[in-house]
Amino acid sequence: MIRRTLGLLLVAALLATPDPAAAHPAQQQHRPIVFVHGSAGSAQQYQTQAKRFASNGYPAALVEAHEYDSTFTLNTLDQVWAGLDARIDRLLREAGTGQVDLVAHSLGTFVVQGYLNSSPARAARVAHYVNLDGRTATAQPGGVPTLAIWGEGDPARTIAGATNVSLPDQSHTQTVTSVESFVHVHRFLTGKDPRTTRVAPQRRIALSGRAVLFPVNAGVPAGTLQVYALNGLGTRTRLAATAPLSGDGAFGPIQADGGTRYEFAVVRAGAATHHFYFTPFQRTDRLIRLLTSTPGEGLGALVEVGDRHAAIVVNRNKEWWAGSDRLRINGQDVLNEANSPRVKRVIGIFAFDKHSDGVTDLSAPLPEFYAQTFITGMDVYIPARGRTVVTAVERGTGTLTVLPIPAWPSTGHRSTVNL
Repeated sequence: MIRRTLGLLLVAALLATPDPAAAHPAQQQHRPIVFVHGSAGSAQQYQTQAKRFASNGYPAALVEAHEYDSTFTLNTLDQVWAGLDARIDRLLREAGTGQVDLVAHSLGTFVVQGYLNSSPARAARVAHYVNLDGRTATAQPGGVPTLAIWGEGDPARTIAGATNVSLPDQSHTQTVTSVESFVHVHRFLTGKDPRTTRVAPQRRIALSGRAVLFPVNAGVPAGTLQVYALNGLGTRTRLAATAPLSGDGAFGPIQADGGTRYEFAVVRAGAATHHFYFTPFQRTDRLIRLLTSTPGEGLGALVEVGDRHAAIVVNRNKEWWAGSDRLRINGQDVLNEANSPRVKRVIGIFAFDKHSDGVTDLSAPLPEFYAQTFITGMDVYIPARGRTVVTAVERGTGTLTVLPIPAWPSTGHRSTVNL
């Protein structure tokens, strides 16, 4: 894998901008940070920012995500708020602070704005609120000091009385994960510029997270998690850990080596083994999410399977823009204006052999998948032999990522590649 980072001039320019939090008193203690995701989101969207905070000296254990069923079929809004109360209670005890900071994205801003406005007591326990490309407001929610970051779209969007920052060249989910967003959020929450925007490597790390049913954030049925270390060719070199999965799907911490690639395999009776692949883990990660599905239900049930072809999902928490991003599967460019236009805001791509005919047809997206928010589907023939090579070139940074993975037959296996 080859990585090229953002230019130093870009970061230097960001760090030189006026400091909206300069009046904050010096921080004697780190406050817990709680991220609340949007529709069909998860803690996964805050993985990189959490590690950037940790690279700047923030304790990894103090950055958490509050997850919920964003369809509100498993929980009501009041129940989500009650769960947030309980999380804040626990974090305040553990951190020994009087307040937390809240960060929310998209639908999560509806959840958090309502939470802060629902009770002065709730608002009093929140030092700062960050509103990422979500709802506008005529006042700072609950009177809490607010930073509002806006991506592409209506430039008139604001929260009155807040620090409003416009990033017009960034897409909706990108406003959660970008370097520029991190700089503004770090400065607002801590009163200081970050020392680095890189994810600083560690030699020994711990990996933990949850396996969850997409998109409702429910725990997976009982099964087993198998974790394998991989070499540069994507081949398993050793079994690093096994863990039972049940209840809320939580696992870890798993002791691991920094800079190493790992495969997470979710094994369940009566279901295809779901393999998850990531770029090398550079440091401790507590927000790993393995997004899977109930056997025979959801989009997974629409994936056509066969012994001779593989099926993969490619996830990235920065929207794919045809013409600006490049994505290749076994050398085949798969992005085009039909299946991943900028306006579609695609972050999840299902690729498999439609009709099991050994033919790739990218003339139109698969409609059942394209109809879903943030998702597209493509008819791509991926032979189930040897390995599958996923190659991406990221717009803006030019970062090239090459991830080889085993080419599992789709009759008994499914793979997700997280970039």
